[in-house]
Amino acid sequence: MLLVPRWALFSSGCAPVLLIAGWMIAASLEGPAYDPATQTISVLAAYGAAGSWVMTAALLALGVCHLLTAWGLRAAATAGRVALAGGGVTALVVALLPTPSSGGSLRHGSVAAVGFAFLALWPLLATDGGAGPWALRPAASAAATALMVTGATWFLLELHRQGAVGVAERVVTALQSLWPFVVVTSCLRHVGGGDEPPAGQPD
Repeated sequence: MLLVPRWALFSSGCAPVLLIAGWMIAASLEGPAYDPATQTISVLAAYGAAGSWVMTAALLALGVCHLLTAWGLRAAATAGRVALAGGGVTALVVALLPTPSSGGSLRHGSVAAVGFAFLALWPLLATDGGAGPWALRPAASAAATALMVTGATWFLLELHRQGAVGVAERVVTALQSLWPFVVVTSCLRHVGGGDEPPAGQPD
């Protein structure tokens, strides 16, 4: 029996592709006035932005992908699946609460922060205790969460000093969108024997 349905490979694989394509296309529509190194993704989805419809659609698609993957990822612990689904819901809410054309938005920022937390913690919460696919084992899950927390800390530091905010945000969001695909892939390989040596051969 498959630990995850094969369609979860599609939903999880689409997440990083749609997110990255979304911010690239939206940035190109915005033109040279937008600096991806120092400005956030939220600026692309702000009211009045030339590519706001593209970035908003990408965030909505990202949220749906996370929800579908969380539903199908039955090999993961329930707490992790709930956290991943929570990250999907926050992506939908962030898309529906864009920032104003100038200045910030407390509601948008608060929801985005909750989403960061959900997506950073879900790998650790999803661990299966060590006997299942490698990406759900404690060491790999803890490493993924630590890397995402480090990325979020970097983003906050850049935000505080008004530095390379856009670079930091893109790195951490790309990593968070990619990890579900890594987990699903490891589950499918585990079922297919990809993590195990052939019968009768040494480990």
